[in-house]
This record gives sequence, C-alpha cells and structure tokens, in this order.
Amino acid sequence: MTSRIHPETEIGVVHLKVSNLQRSIQYYGEVVGFNVLRREGNVAELAAQNGTEPLLVLKEIPDALASGRRRTTGLYHFAILVPDRKSLGLSLRNLVRRNVYFGQGDHLVSEALYITDPDGNGIEIYADRPRETWNYNASGEVGMATEAVDVRGLLELAGGDEWTGLPAGTKIGHIHLHVAHLDEARKFYCDVLGFGLMAHYGSAALFVSAGGYHHHIGLNTWAGVGAPPAPENSAGLDYFTVAFASEEALEQTLAGIREAGVAAIERDGGWLVEDPSHNRLLLVVK
Repeated sequence: MTSRIHPETEIGVVHLKVSNLQRSIQYYGEVVGFNVLRREGNVAELAAQNGTEPLLVLKEIPDALASGRRRTTGLYHFAILVPDRKSLGLSLRNLVRRNVYFGQGDHLVSEALYITDPDGNGIEIYADRPRETWNYNASGEVGMATEAVDVRGLLELAGGDEWTGLPAGTKIGHIHLHVAHLDEARKFYCDVLGFGLMAHYGSAALFVSAGGYHHHIGLNTWAGVGAPPAPENSAGLDYFTVAFASEEALEQTLAGIREAGVAAIERDGGWLVEDPSHNRLLLVVK
C-alpha cells in the first residue's frame, strides 16, 4: 500500500540492553555470527563479518531485570536479513551443530529462523524471496503466512561450505514490537510517520513498511491489550533507528511528527521519538 515516508527508508542499528555484556558478545558471535567492531566500557558495537558499520549495539546495565517480552510492550524480535538462501542455510547448520533451539517459518515472502538470546531478546535470521514472487490481495496487502520451512533444502544448499558468521550484505531487515493498542500504533506509524500498511495478521498484529517492502516494522498486542512498558532497568530494547535516504526525507517526516504534537528530541546525531507504547525510535540519515 502507498506510504508517505521516503521509499528508501530502512531500519538501521538496533540498541539492546543486556545483563551480562561478555555473555551476550559470546552468544552473538558464536551463535548469530556478529563480529565486535568496537567495545568501550559497558557498550559493544557489533557488525557483520568484515563490516565497518554496526548493526547491533549492546549496552550492559547494572542489576538488569529479566526481559518481560511476553508481558510488556517492547521488543518481540529484531530481524537480521542475510543476502541469500545459502547464507540462511549456513546459519541454520550452525544452529544445528551448536544444539541451539530454534523456531522457523516460511512466510511466503521470506524464510525465517527464530532464536532467543540469553536475556530473552527475540532474534530472527531470514532471507527474502524475490519481490516479483510476492502476492497481493485485492486490498493491496502482501500475502504472508507461517508455514514449514524447507529445512532439508536449506541444509543441502549450505553444502560443505564453512560457516564464517553473518556475510557481507547482511543488514537489519525489520523489527517487531509488542504494543499496548494496535489502532493507536497504526495511527502513529502510518498516519504520523507515514509508513504504508502492508498486511494484517489476524486481529492482533499488523505490518508496515516504506517503499512496498513486506514489512519494516511489525506491531502486535500478543503481550496483552493495554500491556505496560517494561521497567527502564530491564533487559530488552533500548531503541532502534529508522534510517532515511537524505536530510530532506528526514525533515519531511519530522514535519509530520511536529504537526501531530509528538515530541522529538535531538540526540546521537538524530531525533529520538517515542511511540504511544513507549517504544523509542531514533530517526537518522543513512
């Protein structure tokens, strides 16, 4: 469906709060495939193999509470988009060899694996199918489902090649959030920010995007309608970035934010805003 936000807008760096930085670095390296780009004090920036820009930032907080991802608003999962099916097959084989429990889903537009980090943060590793194969209904919504992944086919595609972590070309493809109320979330992300509504999943989840992508942001009330935000000192999502193609594109969206009376605070080279469920977004230029 049509969106007002610039079509090249994407999800950028995800910032997570963790309870034990060294444990998380080990998990995200050995299981997921990130490299440590920089580490200073209680903060580590992680990138794909040979990457020069971070995709994930981990911040250790003292006396962190366990993630309440099934009871509060916040992160459901963040999704790592690998460049092709073979890369997904190699990630799958690594999970199998390490005896890591994983979920999986063929969503028609993509194939996905799901894991959970030591703090309970949800992670998706996925590969897209070519956009020309996606189907749409009469309302313009993209067809998505949850079917069984061809696990055997992915492992066969991986062959005997060595898994060396997340390959070049990996990026954050989307983020999926628990929200308190779906309609107010839709109004914020679609009416205020300008994302296009791409699909509904039952009556408790919807998906929005820029430029006709299947989704850059998923929104659900699976933690309960009216769910409260997580305490500030709990492990989980700190904030995620929305990356714009240009200053002009960012300013157009900021104009809509200001018109709606939503606070935007200048911070870390961008503008920090909060959705109605207190999930934080940093709007930046790529």
